[in-house]
Amino acid sequence: MNRRDILKTAGLAIAGGALLPLNGFAQLANSSERKEEDNQPILSGKRKLGKLEVSAIGLGVQNMPRTYQTTIPNRKEMHNIIHKAFDNGVTLFDTAEAYGPFESEKILGEATASFRDKIVIETKFGFDIGGDGRRSGGMNSQPSHIKKVVEEMLKRLRTDRIDLLYQHRVDPNVPIEEVAGTIKDLVKEGKVLHYGLSEAGLQTVRRAHKEFPLTAVQYEYSLLWREPEKELIPLCEELGIGLVCWSPLGVGFLTGAIDERTRFAQGDFRGMTTRFDPENLTKNMALARLVQKWSEAKNVSMAQISLAWLLAQKPWIVPIPGTTQMAHLMDNIGGDKVKFSSSELQEFNKELNNIQIAGLRFPPGVQAISGVEAPLKK
Repeated sequence: MNRRDILKTAGLAIAGGALLPLNGFAQLANSSERKEEDNQPILSGKRKLGKLEVSAIGLGVQNMPRTYQTTIPNRKEMHNIIHKAFDNGVTLFDTAEAYGPFESEKILGEATASFRDKIVIETKFGFDIGGDGRRSGGMNSQPSHIKKVVEEMLKRLRTDRIDLLYQHRVDPNVPIEEVAGTIKDLVKEGKVLHYGLSEAGLQTVRRAHKEFPLTAVQYEYSLLWREPEKELIPLCEELGIGLVCWSPLGVGFLTGAIDERTRFAQGDFRGMTTRFDPENLTKNMALARLVQKWSEAKNVSMAQISLAWLLAQKPWIVPIPGTTQMAHLMDNIGGDKVKFSSSELQEFNKELNNIQIAGLRFPPGVQAISGVEAPLKK
């Protein structure tokens, strides 16, 4: 059983036909089978994050050391998935020192050594993590710490430079101008090529960009979480920076893997977020039904509809779905082939705008470190 299957806690046939995941999985299998017959790269679309060109869809490797369900994937298979992604056109690979900690970067470095110069590696710093992997629970973006962390990242990633380096979360004790200045020094040294911010406050984004131009910002953005549309996306358009979307498939919700009877394993952070509380999950199934309807109409998977919708929003938006399953990888990168006409997009959005998502995306502790504004420089 794969990750999307194992989330199911009851039969796949739901009373009233509200959501039929079997159909989605059949589509996934069929589409993957068709794609395997094609020797050409599946993912041919390119996008620009600032001046940095990447594949239209990237690959997140966060869960390769440990899945949401707390299982440990086979390391060799994770290497195979990364190789398969590259062979099929993926050039953007996302990781962070906090994932593991450290192990995600190591896995990516091991897997990409033979084609390092043909891809874009992005990683993140910002949490206070000791050399033994222990977390203090706080942030650390002190200039000396950033430089030390980057040296360790280069070793784990088996490379001499980081293509795109993000501050993972804002440090409430360090002005963003100091962070940007430190990155600028690393760029001059050739150890970093581009930089960005992740889940930062909007004024912090503006200040950072003024100090040293940002290439991209990274935020959660999907059909399940559309908050960036209010202010972030207009800001990115104004400043000319790219948006990399983490969790573009709503941590599995937008693939058909979760239904109103799903309950999560102990340690799975999704079980700690109120949008997946039983009562809210029942309400939020309206979105899953909408995605399923369109997947059936276009004869593609729900994941592909969800990714295609993101790609249709702006030409500088790049989703980075993560996976530990080969079939899911092949399905996800096929999302670039799914297109909405202007009339279809208008119709889809009309239905979408009538759906209200219940519950919050983060537990309180994680929410407290998201959207933070850096202190002003004295």
